[in-house]
Amino acid sequence: MADHRRPDLTTYPELAAAATTGRHRLRPRSPVDGLDRRKLGFAEVLGQSVSATAPTAAMAATPAIVAATAGPAALWSFLVATVVALLVGTCIGQFTRRMAAAGSLYSITAKGLSPVAALASGAALLLGYGALTAVSYVGAAAYLSALLPPGWPVPIAIVLVLTGVATVLLRRGVRLSARVVFVVEAVSIVLMLVIFATLLTSASAADQFARLGVPSFSLRGVASGVLPALGAFIGFEAAAAFGVEAKRPFQTIPRAILWTAGGSGVLYLFACYVQELGYAATPGGLAGQTEPVAFLAVAAEMPWLAALLKIGIAMSFFASVVATGNALVRVLFSMGREGVLPRAFGTTHPRFRTPSVAIAVAVPAAGVVAAVFLLTGASPAQILQVLIATTVFGYLLAYLLVCIATPLFLRRIGELTRGPVVAAAVSALVLVLVLGFFVTSGVSGEMLLAWAGMVVLAAVWAGWLVLRRRSRLATIGIYDETSAADLLGSQDADR
Repeated sequence: MADHRRPDLTTYPELAAAATTGRHRLRPRSPVDGLDRRKLGFAEVLGQSVSATAPTAAMAATPAIVAATAGPAALWSFLVATVVALLVGTCIGQFTRRMAAAGSLYSITAKGLSPVAALASGAALLLGYGALTAVSYVGAAAYLSALLPPGWPVPIAIVLVLTGVATVLLRRGVRLSARVVFVVEAVSIVLMLVIFATLLTSASAADQFARLGVPSFSLRGVASGVLPALGAFIGFEAAAAFGVEAKRPFQTIPRAILWTAGGSGVLYLFACYVQELGYAATPGGLAGQTEPVAFLAVAAEMPWLAALLKIGIAMSFFASVVATGNALVRVLFSMGREGVLPRAFGTTHPRFRTPSVAIAVAVPAAGVVAAVFLLTGASPAQILQVLIATTVFGYLLAYLLVCIATPLFLRRIGELTRGPVVAAAVSALVLVLVLGFFVTSGVSGEMLLAWAGMVVLAAVWAGWLVLRRRSRLATIGIYDETSAADLLGSQDADR
């Protein structure tokens, strides 16, 4: 039966000529051939970005962290962070509306900056995605173990089980993993909204409205709270790694990124307001609370909400494992196809059409990292603190590079306009300030030394490529292209 979705070369001879001769010659196959192209709908793509941010866990924990630095201005810090995330998403959208890539920010940064800058973005993404996957393993294991009776499997055993489940899900196909992520994250968000709505309508909460009033604004407080608030948005761009597999990538990818940034901001503002409300009469307020939502549930004489909270957070963390792992392996896939990393990473499963080698290496490796941290005897809270800081460092650097690349890319293609320039300038300035403050005062000396070692390794890797594999630098930034195999009547299409 003829495939009417693609033109027949025997009917349109000019396409046959374009596919085989002249300056419009098409590649025999797409550079990202092997992935399951054009299969994900908008909801599935949106689920990847939403799940990567783990909004349920962020709603429960981040407001107290932001309040510890911003004080009563925590709500304003979340508002500013939401605007910054939307501006960064606007910059990313300038690329994703024009190219469908699997390498996320690594691939699109290459189109605006040099290949070396793209390598820096790729290294930052690998660090960020890898650390965030490990964070999600630890978080899911910690909250699941809290739901089990004493003597049941310890967090390390749960991490190993989750690693196996996630590896199988990612390997079995992008549609399966995307649907699981969408359902799990949707349920966890609904559970969290039920919890907050219940607390908001409780009698004790209703008495606090007058006490809270309009949150006070302090420029210093807002500025100091932007960094932890921005950390809650980390991963919102994950949809950018699914441009090849989305049905209508030039529409669905930028829309999913912006919807995730805006929607997450609304959820965080709501969560922060409810928690500020609950602690309005408490000395010191929300700042300094270790488990603010669970404590409010107990204070409201609804301990069942605390159990529901743990279930929702555990589900959100597991969805983040799958979503972030999916993005991580696609960056590795792109690097493998380009020869920047071993070419085995660029291979795909012949049946499931997923980056099988990258999945087999990266997803279990993140699980091993999480298990090793747990074996040290450190508490999950201490482990999460270290891994989240590493995640934020990697992501902020990648976001900064893509913002810088945006106006250069648009000027190169002759489509530079005022709006993207303003978005890039504002977001880049904020990210420079936040990243500088984070590196100089937000982390320990030991962590800085560890990051410095990673930067040196990345620099050595880039230097080796420049000196010994310079020809491969020109291939950085591959994206999906119409190929001769896509045209009905070509030899590849007829096979």
